[in-house]
Amino acid sequence: MNFKPLILPLLLAATLSPIYVIPQAGEIAQSAVNMTLPAVSGAWHFKHIPPSEAEINTLAKDTEFAKAICLCPRQGEYSAEGESIPDRADLSVVLSGHDMNNSIHRPERCMPAQGHNILATENVTLTLANGRAITVRRLRSIQTLTNAKDRKEDLHYDCVTYYFFVGHDRIEHDHLQRTLSDISDRLLRGIDQRWAYVSISMWFGKMPWIEKPVTEQEADAKLRNLLSGFAEEQIDWGRVTK
Repeated sequence: MNFKPLILPLLLAATLSPIYVIPQAGEIAQSAVNMTLPAVSGAWHFKHIPPSEAEINTLAKDTEFAKAICLCPRQGEYSAEGESIPDRADLSVVLSGHDMNNSIHRPERCMPAQGHNILATENVTLTLANGRAITVRRLRSIQTLTNAKDRKEDLHYDCVTYYFFVGHDRIEHDHLQRTLSDISDRLLRGIDQRWAYVSISMWFGKMPWIEKPVTEQEADAKLRNLLSGFAEEQIDWGRVTK
């Protein structure tokens, strides 16, 4: 009898089965991220916004949110009213509740519901001014904003997104590795980590509210600048060991 077709399913079952027997940890280990967003970070101004109704209704009740529209003036560009025209990036921090399976998940799973068609995925390493380096996941997508009245008026924007996860004493960029770390902590260390999912995204290309199109390289540079400032200011590096 040929057992080869059964090897992969058996390995997957053995790997994932601990999820169903994870003990309820007595100690809650808080994420090293600060959920209180600043009003200003470098040249970026933060306009705090509430979570969407869909986020509130979809995720566990004890999930916490910190979200902001981040604006940075574009040099030499002004509106007809004389106001500076800003670059815009969207920042979202989602802090898991006790149920890790119903608080945060792999972003690639939910982004299509937000109109994203993901075209490419890669890992990127960011070196911060404090000498630390973090690996983050970079997504390249096209986001479609649907016009309910007339689909011919749908808007399509090229988009770059960076994300990573911040636990009690470690940072992960891979959702599966984050899950395995969480299982290991519950089984071996007796702690239940609260993880924060940090996501920053920005459109690029030609947009009606700016004079000059934003290239993909410019969007990357601006996002890395914003993300580096966030990581330095909002993460307690004294606790991060991995």
